[in-house]
Order: sequence, then C-alpha cells, then structure tokens
Amino acid sequence: MSKGWLEWLQTQNPDVVCLQEIKAQTDQLNLSVFNDLGYNSYWYSAEKKGYSGVAILTKQKPLHVEYGCAHPLYDYEGRTLRVDFQDVSVMSLYAPSGTTGDIRQQFKFEWMDFFFNYAKGLKEMTSNLLICGDFNICHRPIDIHNPVSNTKSSGFLPEERAWMEKMLTEGGYIDTFRQFNSNPHQYTWWSFRAGSRQKNLGWRIDYILANEAMQSRLSTCKIIPDAFHSDHCPVELAIDV
Repeated sequence: MSKGWLEWLQTQNPDVVCLQEIKAQTDQLNLSVFNDLGYNSYWYSAEKKGYSGVAILTKQKPLHVEYGCAHPLYDYEGRTLRVDFQDVSVMSLYAPSGTTGDIRQQFKFEWMDFFFNYAKGLKEMTSNLLICGDFNICHRPIDIHNPVSNTKSSGFLPEERAWMEKMLTEGGYIDTFRQFNSNPHQYTWWSFRAGSRQKNLGWRIDYILANEAMQSRLSTCKIIPDAFHSDHCPVELAIDV
C-alpha cells in the first residue's frame, strides 16, 4: 500500500480482488480505504502475526463467505477464503511453501493431498468456481526461467508438477492463463536478489484455475508484470456474466 497499490487498484477497478500472504491482522489495517474505493473486504489472517493469510475485496456483496477449509492445521495459517455469488464462487488461496526445509516440504505435500480432494468436493457444492492464488508451484518447464537447475527446488519438484497436472486432468480444473497464452517467459514472481525481475528470471506460481463448467465463460486472462507493488505481480481474468 505504501508503493501506490491503492492508486493502481482504483485505476484498474476490478470487480473482485484476491490477495495472498497479507501478513496482517485486520486491526493493523485501515479498512475504510477499501470501502472508499467501493469494495466490501473480507480477511482471513493466520493466527500467527506477520505470517500468511488471505483476503478478498469485492464490489458486489457475496451471498456467503466461507472462512477456511475446515482443516485446523491449514486454517491456523489462513490458507483459504471463498465468496459465493449467485452464479460463481471465487476462492483466494495461499498454498504452503516448502523452501525452508524438509519439515515444511512434507507439510506442503500433505496439504497438496488434502486440497486436491477438497477442490474436487467443491465442484459438487458450487457449479462455477474460480480458485485464484499463489500455488507455489511451477507446472511445466515453460513456467520457470531455468528448469534444468531448479529440478530439485521446492516449487518445481516432480511431485509438485505432477500434482498440478493432476489438478488440471483428474481434478477437472482449467489453467485459465494457458487457455489464452502459450508463450514462454511469462512469470508472476521474481526473487528480490540479483536483479531477477529486471532480467525476467522468474517463476509462474500464481494461477487462476476455473472448473470445467466455466470454460465457455472465460474471456481473457493475462499477467500484469508492470505492476511493481510486490515480488509477485497480478493475474487478471475476465469472464462473461
């Protein structure tokens, strides 16, 4: 917010905004700034301060807000938040990272198993669903700047890539960005080190997944790399209503 994000948001004027890794409790924020821009805001922070958490801003008031996924370990870390409208549901998701060591990598693998089944079940509850968020996984070599040297890196492990493929096949979800863009060098996250962003040495780890029932309503999806408010950049999806 100190880097001009609110001004950018006002200019872009999206209907729904999904945020991940907010690292804030609501009492640390002045929520009126979002109300002033016409948004209802919903926050699901991690219980640990300064860590994880997700939020959703929406111009239209949802019919229902689902805080968490009814799993105490993942809800403790504020991993999922969903808003349900009349004809579509939108989830903000922050998947665990395994970059800090074996314990957290195992935690991530266990979350992957859980979330695959949870996401399959959601399709039976909500006819039209979008899952927007930081999955902390690059799906294919095209999604990472140096696939050879990163084969043993968390976020590009064979098990993680196979899981994403499973989400898009057995899980019945669509990688909306790849519906419209098959070009390489399209990234959503860059390390702060060694001028990675300026050199476009990035990873595509942020996705908007849509269940297959949404296929005919997908209009455009694009990455916005010139939004410099974070080490990530936004992904924008337009759907027909």
